[in-house]
Amino acid sequence: MSTTVTALPHIFDPMYWLGADGVFGSAVLPGILIIVFIETGLLFPLLPGESLLFTGGLLAAGPNPPASIWVLAPAVATVAILGDQTGYFIGRRIGPALFKKEDSRFFKKHYVTESHAFFEKYGPWAIILARFAPFVRTFVPPVAGVSYMRYPVFLGFDIVGGALWGGGVTLAGYFLGNVPFVHHNLQKILLVILVVSLTPVFIAAWRSYRGRRRGAQEPGSGHPTSAVRNESV
Repeated sequence: MSTTVTALPHIFDPMYWLGADGVFGSAVLPGILIIVFIETGLLFPLLPGESLLFTGGLLAAGPNPPASIWVLAPAVATVAILGDQTGYFIGRRIGPALFKKEDSRFFKKHYVTESHAFFEKYGPWAIILARFAPFVRTFVPPVAGVSYMRYPVFLGFDIVGGALWGGGVTLAGYFLGNVPFVHHNLQKILLVILVVSLTPVFIAAWRSYRGRRRGAQEPGSGHPTSAVRNESV
């Protein structure tokens, strides 16, 4: 019993799971890179962005980190740039049909219209600014592709934006993680960030689940009742 009680605090320590020798330690770096690529390149805007990179930086500042910050930050920046390149060429491929795409579980048409308005307002600077705007950063590259923005211009601004966002936010988490107060309360801070980051994903999944249930019930709601009533008459 005492062994179980003693082990419980370790279960709530993020480094127990995500440290270099943790249960999922070896998956931290590839996991972050995969999520960044999906969010920036595959039109899936519901994944955590800044909070994920910030958390990665905090983990890199902790004891026995899953990845060196000097590997993590450049890798995130590179994958973020590659993701945007993918989004750009998806936009070139799909063309104006992107604006006619119907709403689905994770895609909403207003994501595209708002990103288009953002792109029209800021021009090529939108490629950099959008990095720090959730949802918009996912759809500005495809909108740039649809608009046939000159690729060398897009690439240049995207490299700057990817370095500032991917490398900058990760480094910010790392340096903040070395502040004594943050370092001594790293466990609590990581838990709060993880909860805040995952909450929107769970809310979106729950709304999608409720929407599917409601849609499945609506076609038959009332019809069976009316049929029974007709038979009884």
